[in-house]
Amino acid sequence: MLRLLVTVFALNFVLVAPLWWRFGEVGSPLVAWEAWLVVPAILLMRPSSFRRWLAWLLLGWLMLVSVANLGDAATHTAFGRSLNLYLDVPLVRSIYHLLVGNVGQLAAALLIVLGGMVLLGTWWGMLRLLLPVVPLSWRRISGVVAIGVISVAGLLAVLEANGYRVVPKSSLPIVNTTRFQWEQIVATHQAKEAFASQLENAPMGPQPLPGLEGRNVLLTFIESYGVSAIDNPRYSNVILPTLTDMQQRLDERGLHVVSGLLAAPIRGGQSWLAHATTLSGRWIDNQLWYRLMLDSNHSTLVDDFSATGQRTLTVMPAITMAWPEGAAYGFDDIAAAKDIPYAGPPLHWVTMPDQFVLDYTQRHLLGESPVFAQLALISSHAPWTPILPVLENWSMIGDGSIFNPWEKAGDPPEVIWQDIERIRDHYAWSVDYSVKVTGRWAERVVDENTLLIALGDHQAAPLITGDNASAAVPVHVISGDPALLEPFKARGFIDGTLPALENSQEAVKMSQLRHWLQEDFGTSASDIRTAP
Repeated sequence: MLRLLVTVFALNFVLVAPLWWRFGEVGSPLVAWEAWLVVPAILLMRPSSFRRWLAWLLLGWLMLVSVANLGDAATHTAFGRSLNLYLDVPLVRSIYHLLVGNVGQLAAALLIVLGGMVLLGTWWGMLRLLLPVVPLSWRRISGVVAIGVISVAGLLAVLEANGYRVVPKSSLPIVNTTRFQWEQIVATHQAKEAFASQLENAPMGPQPLPGLEGRNVLLTFIESYGVSAIDNPRYSNVILPTLTDMQQRLDERGLHVVSGLLAAPIRGGQSWLAHATTLSGRWIDNQLWYRLMLDSNHSTLVDDFSATGQRTLTVMPAITMAWPEGAAYGFDDIAAAKDIPYAGPPLHWVTMPDQFVLDYTQRHLLGESPVFAQLALISSHAPWTPILPVLENWSMIGDGSIFNPWEKAGDPPEVIWQDIERIRDHYAWSVDYSVKVTGRWAERVVDENTLLIALGDHQAAPLITGDNASAAVPVHVISGDPALLEPFKARGFIDGTLPALENSQEAVKMSQLRHWLQEDFGTSASDIRTAP
């Protein structure tokens, strides 16, 4: 009897605990009917190879479901969406590299080993409980109780499956998760075929942009800079003064700025999908679409600007490994982390500070000829520590060794991430740094012959923004030539560094930016002054 109760409750806990994390409520659900069916059924079976194999297979399935539900909770926490096994399995490698950047390779490896040991230990312990030498007998009270448990649980499980919940806070996590993931696999495969067909049958060809011929166009992504940073008082009290100061400083230098909102395809991470969406003009919200787009030779803004006569450049300080995607995009020049001679320290996941990246780009990468450059800034990437000051004297930046004192500055991630309020404070300060340094760089690099488009890549994770936050990100378009900003104003952008926030949930998709540039600066546009 004791084995029956211990095993049922143990397996029940293994099945429901991941759902507590996912839905943010301990004890909901409280009952997993599958545990109350599987455990007594196996304990009643006589020892045999069939019983052993059945226990292994059923328990393996149950453990996989629990792992999937843990993954679903983690995916929702990080990205604000459900786990999709069809799409998300390739992200395991990215998660490992994120761990390495935040806690170091040894700690990351230990965490992975520890997680594997906990999983295997749970599986082995449950297996020992399910396979006693002496099974329950229906002739004894424990066996009769087991049969009764199976009968009652079976009836209630059938009712639950048909929408009649008799016991509050009960669930069928194995059935529900298996069905949900299978439905996602089928739907995603169908969507993949449709997307692949769309890429093949409705391609977007490269289009010259004569309205931007001879100009520098700088597409600059600010990590985790979402609309919540400016419309949530928790963060806006930090960042709005910076935007106000940025506008005043740009005005003093005769530079013009308009701002608006665009909806990002993701939140919490996977910045490369936002980059791909912006460059391609397609809505790329998952890794599979990303691979399909790159493998299809689909044209992008890189091709548009190449056709216009600009040299194309991408600056990617977060890229520390081989990056064949850069060649697939067709950039003329690629500056990844290894290509940038930074002599300062890495700052946890951040390989080098944004101010160094921007300064190095201006001094060594932009050159004299017209250029289209995509830059992906990273200082406002989690874990959001340490917080750097903006150096007013840019000539001091040099090779980056000036940042050595900040290598161990502030509390490490493992300390800050024990307190949700401290995490949120550091998020605000990190984004504020990146926005501020981008504005200061605009003062140095923008002139009448330059169009700078600075935008967030995505909202931060729901941990920061809440579950129902808009997917919108701020976009700031800066130039010394006000005529270049008129098309954006016609699209709803407004003067200044603060975009209109009233309808952030209805922001236009980020993929529209390429279409706007083609329509407003392409061969059909006749009212945009071409630079000499």
